[in-house]
Amino acid sequence: MPKVVRAPETYLEPELVEKLQARLSRIEGHVRGVKRMLEEKEDCESILVQTSSIRAALNQVIIKLLEGHMQTCVTDCVRAGDTDEALERLNRAMSLVLRNA
Repeated sequence: MPKVVRAPETYLEPELVEKLQARLSRIEGHVRGVKRMLEEKEDCESILVQTSSIRAALNQVIIKLLEGHMQTCVTDCVRAGDTDEALERLNRAMSLVLRNA
């Protein structure tokens, strides 16, 4: 039987959510730029530079999201005395990120 994940009692700080949304909007713009570069048949090296930049930007989003997760969701579990749940949340988050790295 799969483990039931509780709905989070807390969420990321609103300021972090805004920053992540802004970063993702910039990334979205870069992706559109790469699509345009492909349509215009720009050189492969230039496209690789841009796609590498996109990947680096996404990695930063992941890092900030993990930091926010630890500062809110995981920390709240620790404060509530549920260290097992805190470790489980951190483990699930790290597994998701590292599995797709």
